Amino acid sequence: MRLFRKKRSELNPQLTGEGALAFWLKSDDEITMPGYTTLDHCPEIIAGVNRIASLIGSMTIYLMSNSDKGGDFRIKNELSKHVDVSPNHYQTRQVWMTDIVQTVLLKGNCVVFPFTRDGYLGDLVKIPPARVIFSEHEQGFGYSVQIDDKLYDSEDVLHFLINPDPNRPWRGRGQTVALGEVAKTLNQAATTKKAFMSSKWKPSLIVKVDALTEEFSSPAGRKKLLESYVENSNAGEPWLIPAEQFSVEQVKPLSLSDLAISDSVKMDKETVASILGVPAFVLGVGAYNKDEWNNFINTTVMCLANMIQQELTKKLLISPNWYFKFNIRSLYNYDLQVLEQVYTDLYVRGIVTGNEVRDVIGMTPKEGLDELVILENYIPLGTIGDQKKLVQNGGTE
Repeated sequence: MRLFRKKRSELNPQLTGEGALAFWLKSDDEITMPGYTTLDHCPEIIAGVNRIASLIGSMTIYLMSNSDKGGDFRIKNELSKHVDVSPNHYQTRQVWMTDIVQTVLLKGNCVVFPFTRDGYLGDLVKIPPARVIFSEHEQGFGYSVQIDDKLYDSEDVLHFLINPDPNRPWRGRGQTVALGEVAKTLNQAATTKKAFMSSKWKPSLIVKVDALTEEFSSPAGRKKLLESYVENSNAGEPWLIPAEQFSVEQVKPLSLSDLAISDSVKMDKETVASILGVPAFVLGVGAYNKDEWNNFINTTVMCLANMIQQELTKKLLISPNWYFKFNIRSLYNYDLQVLEQVYTDLYVRGIVTGNEVRDVIGMTPKEGLDELVILENYIPLGTIGDQKKLVQNGGTE
């Protein structure tokens, strides 16, 4: 039985075209980097985006089946292997999913085309944003996706998005508006810092000379002055200069602290972290905090993972009992000792097997640890009523 939606159309592999939205940063200030800068060229923004994308890309994608036994079962077959290991011939799941999340966060939308053959799922290929155009239906209740010169119904492609447009809820807006001004400020700070550090106008000494003296009024004369009284002295040796003709003053150069760039950059990094939903320490502000990290996984990462797994389930599967699920638990910051204690308690209560405990702490399974045990004697759960201490007065029951 076929388990996937049969697509009404196939994608032409020869795609040439353009069409997408991009956010550009431009500055007419004198101290600035020439040309345009996109959001993905701002180090602070790309650092936060890459962290989110790499985390989601590292999670295993489970194919699950609903059951009536109080929990769902994981299915391991060719479909689960295809989506979780090799979604296409060119990428692994880690690279493929990381690319998708990066595009969603930076552009707001990402389209993946599922190639099919005779109704069976083939390569899942991410389409570059510049080759995708979204077209609203005339009645205003749906949309089509144009990939170069071909038009596809929204049900024929995987469309991942964030921050939906209120007027066009099927299209994501991303974070370009919120991050635009912050990215511009960060780029300007970096450019100012670079220009300041590379400037040659940072003298530490000012030597006043009598300009009316013909010998010192020309560049050659002033050079001769430096060679005679300054450059010829050894390190640490005092200078001997004519008091009537020279006056030397020490000058403290302007530093980056005087320009308050560090404070401005710190505030901008915190703003970027808040918009992207990552902890500030990911961008180099503050110290690592385990609670903040776990909250980041519970909120930002979980929301994006839910969006992706729901789109995969909706568009790829026909069976109403099957669904895709990310292994979000693998991202939490657990202490190994805490994990061992929790699962040991579950083990002695007959809730998990010994091999499940070994799997959690990264050990291989052992023979004879697949039974549920209970109490201090670690006997099989099914034989708990056969204990001799439960038999009294010589009886058999």
